Amino acid sequence: MATNPLAMRSGNPALSADTFRGTRAGVGESTMTIQGTVNKTALSLLILMTTASYTWNLGIGDARVPAFMGVGIIGGLVLAMVTIFKKEWAGTTTPMYAALEGLALGGISATFEARYPGLVSQAVFLTFGTLGALLLAYRSGVIRATENFKLGIFAATGGIAVIYLINFVMSFFGSGIPMVHSSGTFGIVFSVIVVGVAALNLVLDFDFIEQGAEQGAPKYMEWYGAFGLLVTLVWLYLEILRLLSKLQDRR
Repeated sequence: MATNPLAMRSGNPALSADTFRGTRAGVGESTMTIQGTVNKTALSLLILMTTASYTWNLGIGDARVPAFMGVGIIGGLVLAMVTIFKKEWAGTTTPMYAALEGLALGGISATFEARYPGLVSQAVFLTFGTLGALLLAYRSGVIRATENFKLGIFAATGGIAVIYLINFVMSFFGSGIPMVHSSGTFGIVFSVIVVGVAALNLVLDFDFIEQGAEQGAPKYMEWYGAFGLLVTLVWLYLEILRLLSKLQDRR
């Protein structure tokens, strides 16, 4: 039976309509399971938190931290692209991606914490709290990933990506979209919307992984599913950090 493209659409760039196309496991081969994906996601998060703790404990005064952050950001981006185009390598690239993202997030978190004491613990709690709440809502059927829901989140995610891209290009000319990063009402409302969209992408990821398991995707796709969830969680955490810092600046 043909797969409806909207039914497999996710706002997560790692999980597109074509992700599981042509990846069905062969006869006698192990297939992707939801529990296997959960286990690999947990392991990836453990790796990320371990390397994040390393740069966090070094502190922003250590000259090595900016270098670790640079390696983490650039290396993580390269590995993300490799993983997207070479899904069968996900078992190797996903743990490496998690480690590099941890190096970057540890330094970023330490920078925020130095300016806003206690902010990072709040962001971590909210990120995992959101993950747990949305997973519970999804599994209980309170939130359903209908086609219209998927299309709406996909469009919203794309719109946010365009705004960030325009702002990035403008930064090369010493400019930007000031209201987006301000701690004024518009900036806070914008951040609230972005956090909401990032959180709802988790619902799409849950649904996407569930469909992959139902379609009999090969075992290595568990690692790829974990990678996709990790991408969304990192984005959600960073957006929560940004929102909380804006709220602190308002005080």
